[in-house]
Amino acid sequence: MPLLDRNGTKVDAWTRSEGSGIDNLSQALVPWEALTEALQHKTRDQRIGVVIPNNIRIAELKLVLRQLSLIAVSFPAYSDGRGFSLAKLIRNHGFTGTLRASGPLIADQFAYALACGFDEIELPEASAARQPVEQWLKAVGQISHGYQRGYGDSHNILDQRRTARAAGRLAAS
Repeated sequence: MPLLDRNGTKVDAWTRSEGSGIDNLSQALVPWEALTEALQHKTRDQRIGVVIPNNIRIAELKLVLRQLSLIAVSFPAYSDGRGFSLAKLIRNHGFTGTLRASGPLIADQFAYALACGFDEIELPEASAARQPVEQWLKAVGQISHGYQRGYGDSHNILDQRRTARAAGRLAAS
């Protein structure tokens, strides 16, 4: 599956494991159900990532956050936004590793995904064929301000208007 970040496509250095068998994989990506066993077999030089469903409770996940280098949040459909909220919670709980959105997102969601804390997006082949990388990169550049507080680095549109109004630069409506 194609992988992209804010700079374009990238090579996936992670190897998916169907179960907890991580043997000699230097960077193993395991399913949530196999994580406990994989962590028990992890060697000092191995890095572990986990694929999680978008409905997992943060209370379950936060117990292992420090042991993970990558968390891939599954998106079953582009219209299911629970993964965005989960990403924000994961970052708010101090996770500093790579956060990956995995599923059929659309290019218009790319800027929002980055603002929620995702570092990269893994797309199914069909989604990548429908919306090439250039479209994703263009979509990120077109959204400069958000509507919600607490997402991204810039102030949201409402706060900017309030600041401008307070400074007398914007007429009261």
